Amino acid sequence: MNPSTAFPRQGDKQNSAFFEDYLQRLLQERDQTGLTGMIDEIDAIMITVDPGHSIRYIGELALMTPYHYLVTLESEHHWTHVLRVDTDAPDFLVREVKDANIRGIFRSLNEVYPIGACKPNSRYMGEILRVDNLHSVVECQQARGFRFFSQEQIRKLELPGNLAVSKPSPYTHNIVAYIERAHADPRVYALGLSEIRPDIQSVYQAAKDLQRTLRIDDLILPIDHLATRVYCQNREVAILEWLSLSSYYYWGSYDIKDQNSSTNVTKNVHQRDETRSPAKVFTANNTPYFVNHLEQLPSPTETFVRNYGPRLHHIALAVRDGETDGRENIDHVVSQIAAQGRDFLLDVIGSKEQGLKQIFSSASEHSSLIIEYVQRFGEFDGFFAKENVAQLTHAAGQEEELLELQAQSQVD
Repeated sequence: MNPSTAFPRQGDKQNSAFFEDYLQRLLQERDQTGLTGMIDEIDAIMITVDPGHSIRYIGELALMTPYHYLVTLESEHHWTHVLRVDTDAPDFLVREVKDANIRGIFRSLNEVYPIGACKPNSRYMGEILRVDNLHSVVECQQARGFRFFSQEQIRKLELPGNLAVSKPSPYTHNIVAYIERAHADPRVYALGLSEIRPDIQSVYQAAKDLQRTLRIDDLILPIDHLATRVYCQNREVAILEWLSLSSYYYWGSYDIKDQNSSTNVTKNVHQRDETRSPAKVFTANNTPYFVNHLEQLPSPTETFVRNYGPRLHHIALAVRDGETDGRENIDHVVSQIAAQGRDFLLDVIGSKEQGLKQIFSSASEHSSLIIEYVQRFGEFDGFFAKENVAQLTHAAGQEEELLELQAQSQVD
């Protein structure tokens, strides 16, 4: 295993001396204590939706992603639906609250934000990381100051009992969970009663049949990256916190001056292929919202955080390199999905000459998450083109302004 500090640095964003100092010290300590070796890939991601939304959301994911409905785990107050490609890619755990009046810590993270409060149970919760010794990892992280829910609290929250779950981050509002599993062993979530629900199976099967009819079923690959938006003052500490909890390294940051923001990328030390363990991206404003009237700068990232709270903004899926009917695969995939009524925020941007093409969907009405598609050409090893990110950020900002107006009109 390469030292976590040995990877080449990318990008042009200037970080503080505080960040650069603690980045080296934290990664070196993580390697020396053995944590880097004990923590591996992202095994699953967790999303929660409001009552009545999970079936349609699973249908949406079945059409727009390569994921398959596997099983539903029922507990007293929740259904947790497991979606899977295979054990080389992270699972989706879609958690649905049965009663809209149930209150809890994850709902409270939404309720102080104007658009987040409109869907109080709809949010991205966080990642489950595979470890080889759960007790040792948790003991080491607790010694470093990280706090975890007790087993009794996990039971009351109705999360899988075989997880160790951190308290929500003050910077991202996400949780990080650990599950002990050898790579060759099956993934099992110790939670409630399991069944394959006929109503979900029917919606899932119809979406997969449509995928095959549209000839996109073998073109969409697993998750490429997960992009979280945070307040500008929390950019560096959010990155350092994630690196402390995971086995990821700091790939680098790019300054997107046109949109007054930066894109900051971390990748897994153990997995070169992002579809095995997605890159984790953090986006933040360069300046706080209250100086923008002085600087006359755009502020789509900070506006999103002020409306929703710090949280995941989009899930990016890779598209297989190649062409279908004389068009690049990403163009074929997007046109076929758009023909089914799914909106996208802009046209596909980028080119083969730049090395990749990308696009954002509109935000899901069920999870509030955007789906991004990205196709890389040939041996292109980069993460994005700066011009593409500026256009994507601008387009997402325009949609968020509309959603903000709609939320205000509901309050009025």
